Amino acid sequence: MLKTLITTAITTAIMAVALGGCSNSSNSNDVKPQADPIDLVASNSVAFETYNAEEFYKTTSVFGSSINHLGNAVLVSNDKSGIFNAYRVSVDGSPSKQLTFSTKESVFVESWFPKDERFLYSADKGGDELNHLYVQELDGTDVDLTPGEGLKASVMSWHEDEQSFFVVTNERDAKYFDVYQYNTEDYSRQLVFKNDSGFSVESVSPNGRFIALSKSHSNSNSDLYLIDLRLKMAKPRLLTEHSGDVSYSVDTFSKDNKRLLYATDEFGEFNQSWAYDLATGESTLSYKADWDVSFSYFSKDGRFQITGVNADAQTQLIITDLTTNSELQLPTLPSGDLRGVNFSDDSSSMVFYINSDTSPSNLYTHKLGTDSILRLTNSGNPNIKEQNLVTGEVVRFKSFDGLEIPAILYKPKQANMKKVPALIYIHGGPGGQSRKGYSATVQHLVNNGYAIIKINNRGSSGYGKTFFHLDDKRHGEDDLQDVVYNKKYLQTLDWVDADKIGVMGGSYGGYLTMAAMAFTDEFKVGINIFGVTNWVRTLESIPPYWEAFRKSLYDELGDPTTDKERLHNISPVFFGEQVKSPVLVVQGANDPRVLKIESDEMVESIRSGGTYVDYLVFDDEGHGFSKKANRISASNKYLEFLNTYL
Repeated sequence: MLKTLITTAITTAIMAVALGGCSNSSNSNDVKPQADPIDLVASNSVAFETYNAEEFYKTTSVFGSSINHLGNAVLVSNDKSGIFNAYRVSVDGSPSKQLTFSTKESVFVESWFPKDERFLYSADKGGDELNHLYVQELDGTDVDLTPGEGLKASVMSWHEDEQSFFVVTNERDAKYFDVYQYNTEDYSRQLVFKNDSGFSVESVSPNGRFIALSKSHSNSNSDLYLIDLRLKMAKPRLLTEHSGDVSYSVDTFSKDNKRLLYATDEFGEFNQSWAYDLATGESTLSYKADWDVSFSYFSKDGRFQITGVNADAQTQLIITDLTTNSELQLPTLPSGDLRGVNFSDDSSSMVFYINSDTSPSNLYTHKLGTDSILRLTNSGNPNIKEQNLVTGEVVRFKSFDGLEIPAILYKPKQANMKKVPALIYIHGGPGGQSRKGYSATVQHLVNNGYAIIKINNRGSSGYGKTFFHLDDKRHGEDDLQDVVYNKKYLQTLDWVDADKIGVMGGSYGGYLTMAAMAFTDEFKVGINIFGVTNWVRTLESIPPYWEAFRKSLYDELGDPTTDKERLHNISPVFFGEQVKSPVLVVQGANDPRVLKIESDEMVESIRSGGTYVDYLVFDDEGHGFSKKANRISASNKYLEFLNTYL
């Protein structure tokens, strides 16, 4: 399922939408930061505070949960320095140690080495998504393991002998990824799988014998293949012979190299987890739920299996002790979603994150067999009180055809005193999903008096394959009507100002924002964050490393050679003069997915009709923004624009 290819990271911690360090082609001024939080008192005498963007971004975004060989430290990336760098977090709660000191490019940690404290990390240049893989040596020097220009690389997994690891890179052919095995001593490598047939490389077995591959036939039909590297002239073997439209995706190999875990929608609306026996060729059900089973993986020693279920825009984790086939019982945890679970080599201890709508992710550790947990990070800003923030409520409304549309509604505290303006917030994708969890962007706007509803319009993932495919080759049509009917739903709420409703979103969400502004007159403002505005150009200029799923992308959106007229007709850039209400457009100069020229032309098209448009270009970012200063500037600009025009 490849509808998430034109994605945005604005709903995740590591890619919270950020605007800053930018050139500004408009003549508007930045918002002056508030010196102090403002006390507001509701009519019921319950006081609350509003905070400026600087306060919201005094939080720290953190991710990564690799535990070192001694079991006493966790490898994480966080943006405490203003940009993501690598840190060593001790499990005893002592102060963390910064390991990288980048001031320009974000560092995204991958894994400790199995026997020492070298570690792997990736980084691109200015958000161009051409990630290289690096190792930091014990003396602190950094080595680029994938040197060269125009290539993209990532680590796959470690060999169970702990003397090598597997990497995929498209350096040989920009369209496809090959698999290399790297030696841990001198970083010499050998090509173990040459990919000339358009496969997507999914997973390598712990013993290095098997590689699981996938191939997309359409956006609703795919197959899995297995290659045995011990066989001479090895050829991929089809594992998923089937008829009709069935999707398959790989989770992982079991630690004993006997099974391949995969997900499929073959047996109903939702993905189930299945296990393929590599010796017998038989598949057995591993886990199913009334929602999609999103992922499944194992602890390092194979004792525990961690399974994630996408339950109505929240992740439910099930941790199974395979020695007793029972669910692991944990001590009482703080409120929020359990995420990023990882175990020490011997499974005697674990680390995990807790995240909620009102609190950013914090890292915790727990020693199995005890009743205590220890928090290892303090990601929140102590100046911000959680009671001043808002928890989202999952709601549903009916669209034009009676289809029920899910969404997450955030009601600001100010709504207890007066009617408030509202924004429909559209996710990326097209097949992404708005989910529960902390977003400084959302909380800043809600805290300052704007209702936010994060819509999961038809075509969103997480609600069954029928719902997922309802917008195939109908973008700008039925999905846009979902947005319009979301406005009608907001107008039924007695605390929403029915005349002050806007729309915003990034990537595909930016596209629907511009479609709403160009093809309807329903919305007072629009905030378009690196949105697709010219589908013909976007589909003609996809990165070469998307070749393996080009057909799936065309099945979803349209082929620019045969569907050019329709793609032209749903592209807002050609109809900018129809936009009659103010728009804010933001764009990363290095965006490889939505090229800057699209936003340039969209802005000029709107201006040709005489409508006000503000335009921000960020010279050091791509499709999603990671620098903290940028996020502060972003939220300030959003609030300034909304305060002025909504």
